[in-house]
Amino acid sequence: MQLLHDFHLLVRRGTGPRRFRAGVMALGLLLPALAACSSSASPSADRHPPGTVIQVPEDVPTVQRAVDVANPGDLVLVHPGVYKESVRITKPRVVLRGSDRNTVIFDGDLKLINGITATGAGTVVENLTVRGFLANGVLFTGVTDEKLQRHGAGGSAYDPLDTTRFPAVQGFRATKVTSYGNALYGIYAFDARDGIIEDSYASGQADSGIYVGQCRPCNTLVRNNTVERNAVGIEITNASENLTVVGNRAVNNRVGVTINSNDLESLAPQHAAVIAGNVVANNNSADSPQQADGGFGIGIGIGGGTDNRVERNLVQGNRAAGVVVTDPPGHPASNNRVTGNKATGNGVDLVSSAADPGNCFSDNSPGTQSPPDLEQLAKCGAGGGGKVPPGRAAGVQAPPGMAFNAVPAPPAQPSMADPNAPAVPAVDLPGKVDPDSYPLPAAV
Repeated sequence: MQLLHDFHLLVRRGTGPRRFRAGVMALGLLLPALAACSSSASPSADRHPPGTVIQVPEDVPTVQRAVDVANPGDLVLVHPGVYKESVRITKPRVVLRGSDRNTVIFDGDLKLINGITATGAGTVVENLTVRGFLANGVLFTGVTDEKLQRHGAGGSAYDPLDTTRFPAVQGFRATKVTSYGNALYGIYAFDARDGIIEDSYASGQADSGIYVGQCRPCNTLVRNNTVERNAVGIEITNASENLTVVGNRAVNNRVGVTINSNDLESLAPQHAAVIAGNVVANNNSADSPQQADGGFGIGIGIGGGTDNRVERNLVQGNRAAGVVVTDPPGHPASNNRVTGNKATGNGVDLVSSAADPGNCFSDNSPGTQSPPDLEQLAKCGAGGGGKVPPGRAAGVQAPPGMAFNAVPAPPAQPSMADPNAPAVPAVDLPGKVDPDSYPLPAAV
């Protein structure tokens, strides 16, 4: 089964937070109105101390105008309401936060392209909901060309990205974001590095709930998120080096986790990621958008990835395959280590159709393997690494998908304990990451 998913259209500062001063705001409102899509604010409106809290709508009527007048280190605090805006954050180290995760809602109304696009280094998006956009819910990217951003910032809408023209944005964080019912990706880090995606929830995306693409080195941590009822739960494409995906729940998608190399983006082949301590289960959901290549019933798929570690994951109940390693055209999978996982109750627990003998499988508690005795033929360590005949996943008929905007809205998600806490921009991330501290999950 072809697993490669090719549907790509595309410091805290100061002494503490302070309210945006009324005098400064009055001056700013006397200036010509800023367009909702503007990425530059009036110089006069910028004259306020660092660490200021700009409140929406109390101080500024729209979120876009608030991020435009914000200075590096400022907190834009958005209060409950439905905001039908596409917001672009171009300044560095701006923190955009909702006062309540479940009632601060950015709504694309199936008319707007991207929800929140961050090209400023060190941007944080936290404690809010994005829904109903025609491309992405939240996008962190070094692609500053707005025309390219309208196509989702990456993929087949243009030739693979010129990484010299668009160097990766450095520093980003998404924390406690709920993203659902968007036509491409829920939380999308493309041409971005030195970041964290954490404690977030994504459902109903027609492509993937969380996507990390085209970065080297990524220096990115994806942890403690829940992704469900997406075409793909977590997708990694051409994203390499110090990329760690730990402690997540990828359940009830059509495909749980994919690790891909392809030529629609730059920086192939993908290599050197760690996928550890995740629950990847029951990815057979009919209540999900249909994936472009028809993938269904797969837990973890490595399509042309190299030098990856897949370890201590609970992979169960996926009707086609638990863990599968395969070669897409032009990108042989090689030197991947699949070890210490509990792969059980899948159509086939372990599958390898990769030609390279360097992939290895050990101590995965599988009940079924294809080819038979895969763990003996390709075990890790001494005595392994022999030629393995191609295996196959179980045959599964994928049910029809549903429209991305028809997937039911998620239940309320945990909000920040203190939404008035000082802003902490995304600098010096992800910090020390120890994937070995994430054990095999005990249960789904």
